[in-house]
Amino acid sequence: MPRPRSIVPALALLAATVPARGAPSPPPPACGAPEYRQFDFWLGDWNVYAPDGTLAGTNDVTREMDGCVLQEHWVAAGPPPQTGSSFNTWSPASRRWHQTWVDSTGGFLLLDGGRKDGVMILSGDMPARSGGGTVRNRIAWSVLAGGRVRQLWERSRDGGGSWSVVFDGTYVPKK
Repeated sequence: MPRPRSIVPALALLAATVPARGAPSPPPPACGAPEYRQFDFWLGDWNVYAPDGTLAGTNDVTREMDGCVLQEHWVAAGPPPQTGSSFNTWSPASRRWHQTWVDSTGGFLLLDGGRKDGVMILSGDMPARSGGGTVRNRIAWSVLAGGRVRQLWERSRDGGGSWSVVFDGTYVPKK
């Protein structure tokens, strides 16, 4: 006896959605490992304040490229006007985080690192802009009470023997 026609489309749909016995499962998401979520505390739309309480700028940190990248969208309060963006991703090969920063002044940074004791610390050596020697940059992001985040950027011109603060900002979520 033939099946009623109304069931045939439903069976076809079921067959299309249930893998055949022995068929491989679909691959997991490319960036689904827990390490890709270690920097998620920085996601959000932020007002960023200097230690004296003045507005240093705004920053919108978004998840991009199917969850593989955190992208920073910085706008300084100025003057001078400045914008910048960083691309942050976990590298399974090196088991480290990587950041590439570029900005409207021609500046760029290449940093690597990871979480240590709950603090994300990325660092890297670059030629000095003046052309003389090497500069080591180190940036640390710490979670603060109330959903805030502190970013402390330090620079060393003597291989890490001494450090000077380049930027110290407290990220406060926009309401």
